[in-house]
Amino acid sequence: MYAWIHKHRSEFPVQKMCKVLGVSRSGYYAWRGRPESLRAKRRKRRIRRIHELFLQSRRLYGSPKITALLRRDGERIAQKTVARLMREHGLRSRTVRKYKATTDSKHRHPVHENVLNQRFVAERPGQVYMADITYIPTDEGWVYLASVEDLYSRKIVGWNAGARMSKELCIRALEQAHKHRQQRDGVVLHHSDRGSQYASHEYQNRLRAYGMTASMSRKGNCYDNACMESFHSVLKRELVYLERFRTRAEAIRRIFEYIEIWYNRQRIHGAVGYRTPDDVERQYFEAKLKGVGADGQVSA
Repeated sequence: MYAWIHKHRSEFPVQKMCKVLGVSRSGYYAWRGRPESLRAKRRKRRIRRIHELFLQSRRLYGSPKITALLRRDGERIAQKTVARLMREHGLRSRTVRKYKATTDSKHRHPVHENVLNQRFVAERPGQVYMADITYIPTDEGWVYLASVEDLYSRKIVGWNAGARMSKELCIRALEQAHKHRQQRDGVVLHHSDRGSQYASHEYQNRLRAYGMTASMSRKGNCYDNACMESFHSVLKRELVYLERFRTRAEAIRRIFEYIEIWYNRQRIHGAVGYRTPDDVERQYFEAKLKGVGADGQVSA
């Protein structure tokens, strides 16, 4: 009761609140003079830290990611507690909006079978690449973004943006992904939808030159490329729907900042143990150099 009075003391006279609530004014002031309890101090500290983490995440993280970061700090706290504190203090993450597919699967190019078959797991970086295209509105017209994601780390290892949704756009993103590969042993499985850009002779020839095996989603099944589509959904939720781009150049600059500064290096990802894609990749190669596998086993 006294805590409620104290919280609203700037809105209503203390004397009137005490009278309405049936408590004494002297009792309120005696309560206010008590030293703060350990529980109250812990609550304040938690709320302050939650605020800090929420702002550091660009107001994007919900309670699962905030909880993971608090536990990483050594805080023993339940997600439902974090969710309640965030709700009480008006800390709400961005909402997701739906978007539609962009690639055109009505073409005469040969298509490949769905080798990946929704097995969204990889044992090492550079083992499985996911590729897709999305679009971003600007006052000058659309910007098309072709992205390549490493399934192991969820890192965007290749991307290219431009005014035309062309096979050249996708090839440049693939070139970047190929240059990024640190471990050249083994075949890379490259998964995409059936769009004409990915099915084109030029793109398929480049895959073969890079020693990559093609896999394609089934017709009309967006779940077959769910990880890649998830990235584009996050990009739109955390960047595109929050800003207005006056020029294509401005949009491409902000995409660069989002992918290279925020997404790959700072944003934690639930699918990889609430680590950043860069951390996942770096930790794998550090363990490999020490002769320890990703599963913690010592190599022979």
